[in-house]
Order: sequence, then structure tokens, then C-alpha cells
Amino acid sequence: MFLTQEKKTPLHLPQKKKKVIVISGPTASGKTALSLILSKALNGEIISCDSVQIYRGMDIGTAKVPVSIQKEVPHHMIDIRDVDQSFNVVNFYEEAMIAFNDIIARGKTPIIVGGTAFYIHTILYGPPKGPPSDPEIREQLEADYEKFGPEMLYQKLKELDPDHAASITMLDRQKIIRSLEIIAISGMKVSEIPKPSLEDVPQEYDFRCWFTYYPRELLYPRIEERCDQMIKEGLIEEVLQLIPKGIYENSSAARAIGYRQVLDYLQTAQGPEDWENFVRTFKKASRNFAKRQFTWFRKEPLFHWLDLSLYTVDQASQIIMADYER
Repeated sequence: MFLTQEKKTPLHLPQKKKKVIVISGPTASGKTALSLILSKALNGEIISCDSVQIYRGMDIGTAKVPVSIQKEVPHHMIDIRDVDQSFNVVNFYEEAMIAFNDIIARGKTPIIVGGTAFYIHTILYGPPKGPPSDPEIREQLEADYEKFGPEMLYQKLKELDPDHAASITMLDRQKIIRSLEIIAISGMKVSEIPKPSLEDVPQEYDFRCWFTYYPRELLYPRIEERCDQMIKEGLIEEVLQLIPKGIYENSSAARAIGYRQVLDYLQTAQGPEDWENFVRTFKKASRNFAKRQFTWFRKEPLFHWLDLSLYTVDQASQIIMADYER
């Protein structure tokens, strides 16, 4: 009589990493249309990575997806704060990861979409390694910035941490304030805090990251056309409704592109020259933001760049899905 050895199933079978699609790119680069196609094709739900779409009532100026479309494709991290409430990247990480894990638990595909590079960076690499924000210190730095201007605070940062100051510009308001806050709280230079690397990316996920764009000679006219469309759709009226709701109490919301320019315009006599200046500065700020997005994502090793001047949105979605399925 021969005894056959019973085959045993290994206790720890290797598991495939869960694939996650990440789509970013400058404003007016087709992220929304692309994400909706992918969500429907891949049984996905969208996690918005936009630092302004989190606020209720800030709809036109953020090109927020209409509620009717959100009913077709679930969106997360939209309309989760009132405009007078503060919100930072740590808040975003904690709440976005709750949505992220819930989507995966239900067997669906998270599709991370947005143009706020720091938010996307946080999902990929984890929350910032610096100390938590201190409301009192932050409030004082915000007040100093408004009173003395960016030159003084940037010079202070150069004196305290010249290496980090050299990596940003005087226009990086949030980074200047956050850097000085970190120094005040911890006594450490920001340049001494370890920066995230590929080793910090969660190993259980397979991030498929895409940066969609148009060449600048095509992108900038698209951006300016979008600005004109936002004004036509009622951006000024939207801001007027946000003022009594407390937009001035939230510096991040009040300084968001489009909203800041409208608020400045409302402080003028609103004559023809004021109008021309408003439209011009709105478009310039939008173009400059796109420049910064290009600069940021050139340093991100996980992203594949996809030139949408070469493909239709449907063709681009097929490229992304083919990569997702391999």
C-alpha cells in the first residue's frame, strides 16, 4: 500500500499588488474627461486631489464636476469643508486614505485625479515628515506675511535655512510659511528633514501614474479660454456668495487662483481698466500655475507623460487601460 503525500496549500501565497491609477496634469489638460472614461471602464471611483474643490460653494472657479456626474461616478474629497474652515495636507491625507481603503475594500479601483501636486505626492509617499501644524504659530506667520510681505519672510527663511530657501522661490507663499512654522516648532531646518523617496511608496499598491498635458503653445490658449468661460458662467457672482460665508477667514481659499483675482477686483471701482486688469491677472496666474505643475512633475519619477495633442481622449484612455491590464 502506497501512501500519497497530501498537497498542502502554502500559508502565504504571493498576492498581486492592487493597481491604482493616478492622473495629474496642468489645468485644462483633460484630466476630468479622461478620469470619467477610466472610472466607467474599470469599475472605479475618483479621489479628487484638488486643494480648493474640497470647499462647498467653490464650484465654477475649480471646474468642479457637476453633481449629476458625481451620481454616475462616485467622487471623494469634494465638498467636505465650508469655506471658512481650515484644511491642510495632513487633513487631506487622513481623509483621503479612509476613502481610498473603502474603495479597495468594496472591490473597486481608486482613480486619483487632480492638479494639486502636494496632495498627490502625499498619497504616493505618505504625509509630510515635519511636525503637525501649530495654529497659533501659523496664524502669526500668516499675519506677518500680510503685514510685511513675502520679501521679509523669504529673507528670514534664507537666514535660517539657506539650503531649503534656495529650493523654492519668493512666490511660494505656503511653502515659506510652512517652512518657518517647522523651524519654529521643531528647531530643525527643513533641509535636515528626510525627503520621501521611492522606498516610501506603499509596497502593497502598484501606482500607475500619468501626467496629461498639451504643449504650452496649445495649453495656454486652452487655459485662457477656460478663464473666460468661468467668468461667463458666473465666477464673480459665486465669489459674492462666498463672502458672507467667510471666504476672507480662510487665507487658502481667498488666495486660490480666480478667487483672489475676483476679490481684488471687487475692491476696485470696477471700471473698464479694473476689468481688464482682473481678466489679465486671472489668466496670468492660471498660466503660471501650469508652469509650476510642469516643473513639479518633471521631478516625479513615477509619472509617465502623455501628450494629449497626439491622441483623442478615447485613445489616451486606451493607452492607460492597456498599461493597467498588463
